[in-house]
Amino acid sequence: MPHIALPEGLPGIRGAMAFRPATAKPLSELAELLLRAPNTLTPGERELIATYVSYLNDCHYCQSIHGAIAAANLNGDEELVRRVKADFQHAGISDKLKALLVIAAKVQRGGKNVTAGDIAHARSLGATDFEIHDTVLIAAAFCMYNRYVDGLATTQPRDEAMYRERGQVVARDGYVAVSKTYLPAEPAAR
Repeated sequence: MPHIALPEGLPGIRGAMAFRPATAKPLSELAELLLRAPNTLTPGERELIATYVSYLNDCHYCQSIHGAIAAANLNGDEELVRRVKADFQHAGISDKLKALLVIAAKVQRGGKNVTAGDIAHARSLGATDFEIHDTVLIAAAFCMYNRYVDGLATTQPRDEAMYRERGQVVARDGYVAVSKTYLPAEPAAR
């Protein structure tokens, strides 16, 4: 049961965002920018970073929905998402993404855990400064999103089919467009 009166029928962050639309807009825009905007990391790779950090934070809703979005961006490969969460070092992903996940995991524990050696290793595997920057920001942002979802005790269904269906919609339409389906319309300009 949520700690505050969140709208019914909107699990996870959706309920929290519908409760406070003014904060929902920049949060949705940040997710859109970090996870879908043009980037040398694919949307699937960036969603895997978000999923992995959410898994480390034990946020069921976020690891489930972002895992479903990652799978939708990776030709439906749900098994790859499970392998990344369980043991990314042996998952079928690039060595560069593995190095970025090491950085993301260290950010999840605390930003000061990231070392110059971690950065050098990622660079040696082809990671650009832009990719390193975005990995750190995705990890930091998902620590915030996870704590937002869990701190309000939002409803977090266990129905994998619901996450799979929603993940396909978000992968297709994006965060900002999808948020418009559950947020009230902005008032007209005067």
